Amino acid sequence: MALAAPIVTDQLSGRERYELLTSLVVPRPIGWISTRGTDGVSNLAPYSFFAALSASPMLVGVSIGHRRSGPKDSLANIRARGAFCVNVVDVGHLEAMNASSIDSGPDHDEFEYAGLSAADSDLVDAPFVASVPAVLHCLLHREVDIGADANTLIVGRVVGVSLAESLRRVEGTRYVQTESLQPVGRLWGPAYALPGEIRAIPRPRPDPAD
Repeated sequence: MALAAPIVTDQLSGRERYELLTSLVVPRPIGWISTRGTDGVSNLAPYSFFAALSASPMLVGVSIGHRRSGPKDSLANIRARGAFCVNVVDVGHLEAMNASSIDSGPDHDEFEYAGLSAADSDLVDAPFVASVPAVLHCLLHREVDIGADANTLIVGRVVGVSLAESLRRVEGTRYVQTESLQPVGRLWGPAYALPGEIRAIPRPRPDPAD
């Protein structure tokens, strides 16, 4: 397969760069971020610029965009409370996750709009979706300004993990079996990747004789 000449990204519009990046870096885990505002209103929103960053310390990162009027509610709440929860999106929560992406004001409770029950974290000052299979309870570790496109990278330190009793583990480890988690991945636009065939391929080992 021959590759065409490189596309010079500085010659693209912001929308074109977004379309290209989000259709090639796939599937992406969804950071379904729940926070609490200074007025006590719960907020819930999905972000697909989300990733695991480190295991020791356990860190996750989510890139949150800004509105023209200022920071999005998730970012404002994380700054105010110093905490958030990441709710793992499984197949059963796909529609509710999509509903929670509605663009609304800070006084709008996305939990209620999406028909979800909220529970309070025992570890951080944030709510979480009570029915999801897994939750990461996070404290704000670091905030990073990543440039002129008005995005802020939030690095969270995971201080606790809640797992549903129904999740199966790999014996002798802390691994959660993907088949029982049934995670959803983000593709581009309205497209999502659902669980399909899972292949396990052992990593190659060096020959001791070499």
